[in-house]
Amino acid sequence: MTWAPEVKTLVITPALNEERSIFDVVQAVKREGYDIVVIDDGSTDQTATRAADAGAFVLKMPFNTGVGGALRCGMLFALQHGFDAVVQVDADGQHPAHCINILEAACRDNGAHMVIGSRFAEGSNSKMEVSTTRRLAMRALARSASSATGSTITDATSGFRLIRTPLLNELAHQLPAHYLGDTFEAIVSSGRAGYRIIEIPVPLAEREFGTSTASPMQAAKWTLRAALTSAFRLHERLSQAPHDDHQASVTTR
Repeated sequence: MTWAPEVKTLVITPALNEERSIFDVVQAVKREGYDIVVIDDGSTDQTATRAADAGAFVLKMPFNTGVGGALRCGMLFALQHGFDAVVQVDADGQHPAHCINILEAACRDNGAHMVIGSRFAEGSNSKMEVSTTRRLAMRALARSASSATGSTITDATSGFRLIRTPLLNELAHQLPAHYLGDTFEAIVSSGRAGYRIIEIPVPLAEREFGTSTASPMQAAKWTLRAALTSAFRLHERLSQAPHDDHQASVTTR
């Protein structure tokens, strides 16, 4: 499969009560030359207004659907408007907009369907602090993801990633909405369906405002659930990747 000379990339950003950070996130993405859609996932503050003021397309959900549900909404929006790839960027400022083109270059050079920005890969220079317990859990998930994809994955829970068609078409309808479903489980189901997944080092940072929506107890429960889902192959079944698509020539932007 050979792609058209230009492949359009859309940045999608799910946001829940991120009025303090969303304006700067949108502006950073716009400065890099990308269109961005912010999915306001049931916020009760001025997230939608601030995102629109910064120049984003805004989709306002009537209630909270979870990160996976919001991302699916953004993916469908991208496909309906002629985009061929999406880059997920968090609304809290952790994901560096200047690295979006690095994800694109890795996609182009490796014919990948998904490129993950890793905070743990050698050379990432990430400033994020991760507790010992959490890091151990993340390593276990990374080993499972590596096995499913046949590629070394060190950061299976990173939300900073590029996804292109035809995988984008699949996940737009089947991306799990629950915690870790949109990150770890999406990697496992995509890898087992034969899609090419790679990761590259990126310098992720701590969020400037707010806290994670998942408590330590909830995170532990969902991590165990994700591990069991992978072990017993209870994840979503995706269509098999086209064989000739592995060597696709991709030019992004």
